[in-house]
Amino acid sequence: MEPTIEDLILQDDRRGISALRSQLAPDFCRRAADFIAEVPGPVLIATGFCTYGRAETDGPLGAVALGDALCQLGYRVGYLTDRVGRDAVDAIRGPDTELIEIPVAGPDATLEVAREVLRRWRPVLIISVERCGLTRSGRYLTMRGVDITAQTACLDAFFWLHDRTVGIGDGGNEIGMGNLYEAIRQTPGLPPDPAATRVTHLVIASVCNWGAYGLVAGLSLLVGRNLLPNPDLGRERLETLVRLGAVDGITGRPEPTVDTFPWTRYSRVLEQLHTLVEEGLGARYSPARKE
Repeated sequence: MEPTIEDLILQDDRRGISALRSQLAPDFCRRAADFIAEVPGPVLIATGFCTYGRAETDGPLGAVALGDALCQLGYRVGYLTDRVGRDAVDAIRGPDTELIEIPVAGPDATLEVAREVLRRWRPVLIISVERCGLTRSGRYLTMRGVDITAQTACLDAFFWLHDRTVGIGDGGNEIGMGNLYEAIRQTPGLPPDPAATRVTHLVIASVCNWGAYGLVAGLSLLVGRNLLPNPDLGRERLETLVRLGAVDGITGRPEPTVDTFPWTRYSRVLEQLHTLVEEGLGARYSPARKE
């Protein structure tokens, strides 16, 4: 049997997130892509995860790839982040997108900021790609249990206020993981105090960027056009992030890896998704042909 999008984005699972797959629909990524395509219009994408005091390389790459795809489909795209993720997102986002920096403040103060942004944007959808989610204990925690509340803006507020949301997570502490809160607590290796914020559609992946690429693959098959990024562009963007000080979210080192995966292994998933899409469209994948 040919691999599905979900098979591809959950390969090489190093954290145990695949244990949650049975809690979701078998085609959870395709369903989320269908949901995104249902109502065209402005979209806000939240990303930027603070680790070791820096933005990590997982998150911005996938968020911008997804934003690029939506821009190609005529959507207006804005990126929600905070001071930690600002420079990383700003350096690789497309010229027709907007960066919206949300200050670090408590939930009540951030709700007021979120209401104003939502009034201005009137988004049809809000998406989170590797964005730390607030726990029931009111904290932001890394996978190692490090408290990053003082460095993390409460972007959860946007998801509390909107009824059409998508979240991508790979560890249990991201926005959207509230959908599987009890299952995460009972899964060895995943956080005992997971993120509590829920979303309409949850996507899980071994690496959040892969989850975002999976959504783009699903959108590509829906519209009959390959919207996935060129792997060479992806590598250039990763190198740009590292030059700006972004780090691998697991090792904490400023090197061109994502969750310990070197580029050659990391990009294999993107290549495989290209092949899946091209075969679905009745074409043959060739990296040199991608814009």
